[in-house]
Amino acid sequence: MTKELTDFVKDPQSVTTHGQMIQELPEGVSFREIPTHVDGRGQLFEMFDERWTWDDKPLKYAYMTTMYPGIVKGWAMHKLHEDRYCIMFGHMDVILYDTRPESSTYGLLSKVTLSEYNRRLVNIPAGIWHADHNVGMKEVVLMNFPTEPYDHANPDKYRLPIDTDQIPYSFGDAKGW
Repeated sequence: MTKELTDFVKDPQSVTTHGQMIQELPEGVSFREIPTHVDGRGQLFEMFDERWTWDDKPLKYAYMTTMYPGIVKGWAMHKLHEDRYCIMFGHMDVILYDTRPESSTYGLLSKVTLSEYNRRLVNIPAGIWHADHNVGMKEVVLMNFPTEPYDHANPDKYRLPIDTDQIPYSFGDAKGW
């Protein structure tokens, strides 16, 4: 005789029949898939090409950052520029929280996964709070192509602690700032 289990929850649909993610994202967030070309010598993937027409803002600045396993970088928000991420190596979640009063997705909290196994560009519009969490087992290597160069004298960066009660998300016992 088997015991009848209760209080279980059925998973909702998360992808289409073609494998596309079903997810609501903050207004203005978009992706550009990046194929990785592999041959007997190694890998190659393009990170940015103005001919893609993915983003009409020019490439003005680029930098690389890393994150150790389990670390969170954020919460951060920019008022004047957008970030444009391209993951090189590793596996991370980008948590997005839209607090732009004029946005059709005001109040929306979303999680986007970036991985070296499915590379893509993602843009994070100005005014969206975001935090990056390395959920993998190795160091994340991330490129950013923000729409404006970093202003060392007057940074366009606003921060909240990762455990703030102003954003309805918890990183559990993860470390970072």
